[in-house]
Amino acid sequence: MHPKNSEIIMENINTIIAGQQQFFNTNSTKNISFRKTQLKLLLDTIRKNEKILTDAAWLDLRKSSFETYSTELGLIYGEIKEAIKKVKRWAKPKKVRTNIPNLPGSSFVYPEPYGNALVIGAWNYPYLLTLGPVIGAMAAGNTIILKPSEIAPACSAVLTKILNDAFDAKYLRVIEGGVPVVQDLLSRKFDYIFFTGSTRVGKIVYKAAAEHLTPVSLELGGKSPCIVDKDAALKVAAKRIVWGKFINAGQTCIAPDYLLVHEKVKDKLLNHIKHYITSMYGKNPRKSPDFLRIANHSNFERLESLIIADKIYFGGETAGKELYIAPTILDNITWQDKVMEDEIFGPILPVLTFDDFFEAINDLKKRPKPLALYYFGTNKGRQKMILNEVSFGGGTINDTIMHISNPALPFGGVGNSGIGNYHSIHGFNTFSHHKSVMKRATWIDIPIKYPPYNLDKLDLIKKVL
Repeated sequence: MHPKNSEIIMENINTIIAGQQQFFNTNSTKNISFRKTQLKLLLDTIRKNEKILTDAAWLDLRKSSFETYSTELGLIYGEIKEAIKKVKRWAKPKKVRTNIPNLPGSSFVYPEPYGNALVIGAWNYPYLLTLGPVIGAMAAGNTIILKPSEIAPACSAVLTKILNDAFDAKYLRVIEGGVPVVQDLLSRKFDYIFFTGSTRVGKIVYKAAAEHLTPVSLELGGKSPCIVDKDAALKVAAKRIVWGKFINAGQTCIAPDYLLVHEKVKDKLLNHIKHYITSMYGKNPRKSPDFLRIANHSNFERLESLIIADKIYFGGETAGKELYIAPTILDNITWQDKVMEDEIFGPILPVLTFDDFFEAINDLKKRPKPLALYYFGTNKGRQKMILNEVSFGGGTINDTIMHISNPALPFGGVGNSGIGNYHSIHGFNTFSHHKSVMKRATWIDIPIKYPPYNLDKLDLIKKVL
């Protein structure tokens, strides 16, 4: 947050929230034409400011224009366009079956906006994970207060400037700030809260929301396993693992957190991984324009402490002044090593092995449910067993992280990795209350439900129900 704005913003939060609640009560946001207009404005605003958004991503994370577009802006454009095209259909009341006791009559589900929504974004994909939920909230007809992450300060500042210039504060307002601002926001009553971040902070958000019985979505993380079986196509697996792990310097909530590799193919796989790291990022990734930096010094120090010198298979170089950590592979890792305690969220890939597939599955089932899971192997039975027995938010067979790029798939976690999901219609549904409505005819009124009751009525009601 800019120092000159901090006190003003803290003082004005009450006014902003009250204004949004008042505007929502006019029913303007429930109008489909209004929603489409606002979504188009969002699309135009991002397109018009694409250059400064890209420049800000480079300043914060050293993210290239290619990655900023391919992993963030391009996906946002696609989601907005789909919402504009389909929001009328999504918002239409759905007729459902009416059971016998309520005939003659008809039943409907009415999607309606919750009201005033708070969206707290993330720093690692500062546009996608911040604006993605906003698209769902807008399509559903809510008013929105958006809090981008202060850990990506340049991106936060750009989002604040362009969105606050484009939108009326009574509909959408971006509020910058750190922990005090988040605490202040969470102390207030919202109709919906959407948070993306760590499990630790997610628990704080959930607790604060509980004080007001506010429904929430929590997009968190966890240690997402990448299993490579003995029948996997190793070269393809290695290439896709390297890409999925080291894109964004491993600062991806659904990045493969660790490898669980069949011991018969470990050596071959690691040799291929080493080859693809070099082919993608060069012999010195520090000089590659495509390899990002760690977000801040505290994250850098945490990650550096996880690198076990005598277990480095590849990489391991660090440069604190540049916040640089090389793509690093750690071999001969056990579940007891420090690197296996929490989500890594950086360019460090620990390698564990297994020889008994069923034992490996049982080990996974004992651990907290991850946000993602990846399996490389051709055996359909083993693929089915993974999908049927292991709980995880989402995943990909024979690739990594690509499931997030399909808006038809809901994105979200389970257990410690999150609550709820979004993308496309799933985002619309997340920010909508589905109101149940029954319409009854008045030309007939069957007396069975009314007292006085008797055995004949009881027999009849048993048959009907």
